[in-house]
Amino acid sequence: MTNIRHQDLLQNAQNFFVARNWKMHAFQKECAERVWKGENGLLTAPTGSGKTLALALPQMIRAASNKNTKLSLIWISPLRSLSKDLCENINDAALEMGISFRAAIRNGDTPAKERQALKKQAPQCLITTPETLHLLLAQKKNKAYFKHLQLLVVDEWHELIGSKRGVQTLLAISQLKSYSEGMQTWGISATIGNINEAKEALLFGSSKQAFVQANFEKKLNYSTLLPKEINNYPWSGHLGIKLLEQVIPIINQSESTLLFTNTRSQTEIWYQNILSARPDWAGLMAMHHGSLARDTRNWVEDSLHRGKLKLVVCTSSLDLGVDFAPVETVVQVGSPKGVSRILQRAGRSGHRPGEASNLYFLPTNALELIESAALQLAIQHKSMENQKPYESSHDVLIQFLITLAVGDGFDEAQLFEQVKKVYPYRYLTRDQWEWILAFIVHGGQSLGSYDEFHKVVVEDGLFKVTSRRIAMRHRFSIGTIEGDSNFRIKLTSGKFIGTVESYFITRLKIGDAFIFSGKTLELVGIEGNTVRARKSNAKKAVVVSWQGSRMSLSGKVSYWLKHILRNYQKYEFKEMAKIEPLLFIQKELSALPYEQGLLIEMLNSKEGFHMFCFPMAGRTLHEGLAMLLAYRMSKIRNITCSIAMNDYGFELLSDEPIPIEEALEEDLFSKDNLIEDLHEANNFNQMAEKRFTNIASIAGLLYKGTPNEPVKSSHLSTHAKLFYKVFNTYEPDNLLLEQSQNEVIFNQLEHKRMLNLFEDIESEGICLKYVDRPTPFNFPIMVDRLRETLSTERIEDRIKKMLKEVQ
Repeated sequence: MTNIRHQDLLQNAQNFFVARNWKMHAFQKECAERVWKGENGLLTAPTGSGKTLALALPQMIRAASNKNTKLSLIWISPLRSLSKDLCENINDAALEMGISFRAAIRNGDTPAKERQALKKQAPQCLITTPETLHLLLAQKKNKAYFKHLQLLVVDEWHELIGSKRGVQTLLAISQLKSYSEGMQTWGISATIGNINEAKEALLFGSSKQAFVQANFEKKLNYSTLLPKEINNYPWSGHLGIKLLEQVIPIINQSESTLLFTNTRSQTEIWYQNILSARPDWAGLMAMHHGSLARDTRNWVEDSLHRGKLKLVVCTSSLDLGVDFAPVETVVQVGSPKGVSRILQRAGRSGHRPGEASNLYFLPTNALELIESAALQLAIQHKSMENQKPYESSHDVLIQFLITLAVGDGFDEAQLFEQVKKVYPYRYLTRDQWEWILAFIVHGGQSLGSYDEFHKVVVEDGLFKVTSRRIAMRHRFSIGTIEGDSNFRIKLTSGKFIGTVESYFITRLKIGDAFIFSGKTLELVGIEGNTVRARKSNAKKAVVVSWQGSRMSLSGKVSYWLKHILRNYQKYEFKEMAKIEPLLFIQKELSALPYEQGLLIEMLNSKEGFHMFCFPMAGRTLHEGLAMLLAYRMSKIRNITCSIAMNDYGFELLSDEPIPIEEALEEDLFSKDNLIEDLHEANNFNQMAEKRFTNIASIAGLLYKGTPNEPVKSSHLSTHAKLFYKVFNTYEPDNLLLEQSQNEVIFNQLEHKRMLNLFEDIESEGICLKYVDRPTPFNFPIMVDRLRETLSTERIEDRIKKMLKEVQ
């Protein structure tokens, strides 16, 4: 491209910004120049700064200048809710510039008629998800569809990189590069700590790599809502409803507010409580989460865009990339457990260049005040979480190979070299590759006698799927997202309103009332995977709940949480001033975590012998650490322990004295034999089995059914356990079995963070305290355990009694 042409293209881009009375930022200009030079890259910029135009606009201008009317731009978006906004922005820009460039959406919500139209006539820009892109790769003669591609953009790369969807995305990119020589790859990321690793993973093996960073920051106005009396505020659990009277005025004074909760059940509960407090807001407030019908979510998003809604109560379904310009304020209910997550959610307000974001943090219990202070410190120090790419995901690779075999087939030698250039598979060995090929052709060593696992055949040197039944089943199974089987909820009028998991709905009886989508409903019947319901006036109803692990404290929040507990008197945070009476009680009864090293509390009660440990590292790591310590102490004395944990610590409870002093003398927190001991610890096999269910599903061992007739999760789990036992017994070197165990060690139990924690303990020491009553820090762990074993009446009485003992 000549300099004259380059300048012409740049002038076209600048003219677009001038026409809108905008200024073209330096990072937008740099992106345009690098795209036109044929470079690959990663762009990072604050939320609401114009990242979309920085990459879409250069390709639009280039395609128009070259008179390329074919599909030249693919835009991968992790959430479907982002797609409509992206599509409108690109099409509006093309219309204003007077160029022939059309963007269209192809994802799971696209109607069949529209999908067929897009298949016959591709748009110039296709906005899609990783799953749908793989579905397109499973079509016959797909190379012709993609051969004119010039640019592929991965939006919200920080959200994808730490998941199997990220692996899926990278595999798709590798295949598209083989179709369109010279295709450029760009990623967009907002907040991530390991930005260099993120860039390397996305662009691994690419030439002409660039990194573009915006040279300005987005201002954040951060406030914490404080309870009037800390002694009367819950020490654990709860939903923060006690602060509702403080939330109402904030919503009232804002043009539009997003109130984020961490779960769909909390969204339903908060919506009901706000509507009860302000019934005059009916019609001005709405709810948004992933289980609501697509039509409902579309209506909410459109209404937000037009400024018709005063409030939307939502989950993470709205915390990425969606541009709702009218939104002035964000309320975060409960700790989001991550620095990047709270910045993403805050960025939904003031979503225009130069405008500040306004965030109110609402603690659901007293100890979350400390988390709020820790989050503010992390934001001040720009301390963002790392997102580690998944490594050696054999299940995703198996699914990818079958996808290509369903399409036009593949040459295994050529594909092996291609896959080796994908970051998560850079260490893939030929032996592993041969095992995977054998697995997809005849089920490998253990399943060769079963025809249903003979999925791929070799014809004329190409690996292909020739069975229409296998091809159809595979297309229904493409994806890596974990989830329970869903039941569709339909009103007796026939209107579809959303989905609910089988785990919840199968606990109800005909006639029971439940709350979903802001409505009180009565269960009329269940037909197949369809729940029939009608509106109800029942006074008592159970709120729909969903399975899924609780979010765990990130490493960065953990670091600043420990830091502020060591140095809280040095900081003038109003949150710490409010919670100081509670910290005083903790110090009187025991000590503050990390004030004198790792705190361990020993307590004897009517329940038995308790050991509380406070690494402040998040419930995920605590689960693995509790298992490890229980196993190591059982080798000293033959005892059995039950385990409970939260984000601040964990409890071992035994009916016999716990030999803590002897265990500490024998180096309880030793790094030696760590992986071996974790393998031997209680519950490890159960955890690996549970992990294996998802792996087996992705790899195609388990058929999940069709969207209209899904297989029950209990059946999938039973079949997965059978496979796990067979492989354990007859094929212990099975790669999927090995993967399930590695995922437990390195992903679920966070092996690396555990090693770092042991190093910290070695340098800081241990503070062992014997206490004669519950303390403010161990009390919440006990309550969480008691909630699972006692009825509501008994647990409330027990909590009151325990609180009196402390105070």
